[in-house]
Amino acid sequence: MFPRPLTPLAAPNGAEPLGRALRRAPVSRARAGLGGPPLLLPSMLMFAVIVASSGLLLMIERGILAEMKPLPLHPPNREGAAWRGSVARPGRLSLDAGDSDLQVRQDVRNRTLRAVCGQPGMPRDPWDLTVGQRRTVLRHILVSDRYRFLYCYVPKVACSNWKRVLKVLAGVLDSVDVRLKMDHRNDLVFLADLRPEEIRYRLQHYFKFLFVRDPLERLLSAYRNKFGEIREYQQRYGAEIVRRYRAGAGPSPAGDDVTFPEFLRYLVDEDPERMNEHWMPVYHLCQPCAVHYDFVGSYERLEADANQVLEWVQAPPHVRFPARQAWYRPASPESLHYHLCSAPRALLQDVLPKYILDFSLFAYPLPNVTREACHQ
Repeated sequence: MFPRPLTPLAAPNGAEPLGRALRRAPVSRARAGLGGPPLLLPSMLMFAVIVASSGLLLMIERGILAEMKPLPLHPPNREGAAWRGSVARPGRLSLDAGDSDLQVRQDVRNRTLRAVCGQPGMPRDPWDLTVGQRRTVLRHILVSDRYRFLYCYVPKVACSNWKRVLKVLAGVLDSVDVRLKMDHRNDLVFLADLRPEEIRYRLQHYFKFLFVRDPLERLLSAYRNKFGEIREYQQRYGAEIVRRYRAGAGPSPAGDDVTFPEFLRYLVDEDPERMNEHWMPVYHLCQPCAVHYDFVGSYERLEADANQVLEWVQAPPHVRFPARQAWYRPASPESLHYHLCSAPRALLQDVLPKYILDFSLFAYPLPNVTREACHQ
């Protein structure tokens, strides 16, 4: 017997529906001019969602689901996927028996998306979004008309390699291994470039996917890359962060020595919908309630998930997802643990609500930064 699907969660008596609460994005203390703590996302509902998601993952860890027949990654036909508004697929992915954990994780994500996105007031398509929200998501969805898919790119989740793949599929590049600096705009088609009727057609008929990553690991990766290596980001963001949060910084700091806690303090005071795309929550970048994605891949098993997507869209056999460069050193769990344990706990408590939907919708556990865990 399969786990019972999550039933939609009702808002507590007297509470506003989730959709309206989310539209009231947390406002920074600096912007709001208030001395109190920033507004949080609806914590009771999100706590329930996290508990529900974590319960299934705990079942996986304890082997309770080991004997269950895994659910398919994609419904076999329209009827099987009615809740997502899916259409007939070009084929079916064949998964090995060893992929049962992946399939259950996909099921956890689908069930959680279904529970949260089914709440009153939540967007059902991009035209339910505000103009700014719709502009953001349409500018982050890449189009392949030849292979009939849409990909929502998330910075710091291998999006450069996916853009390289799209250029190969479009015939712009000969190989994913071509050593060229990635041009993130030219020779790519964005959903925002199309007319409304063209957008609606592709949203209804094309295969749609995105890739996600542990939210805090993604933040650490952005921090290390942008403030440790990219002069433009040091000057544009780093200098402002130092001026704002470091006593005695002076009027013209270089911005090349931003600390991780300073970066977190900056995030606390930022409106998530107006953040730079490299640290904007995935929920706001890709709007998984308004856009009904067929597959959510994981950075943690990037190559396998990516090549499954390529098989699914019937890409030519010679097109493969690029291997990770030998010199590349991603943010490790150990490095993340060190940085989180070095940050004030109260600061983490202020940052986490900004990304709580990314944790809950995509089945990532909240970090353990208790004294005991940090001293191990």
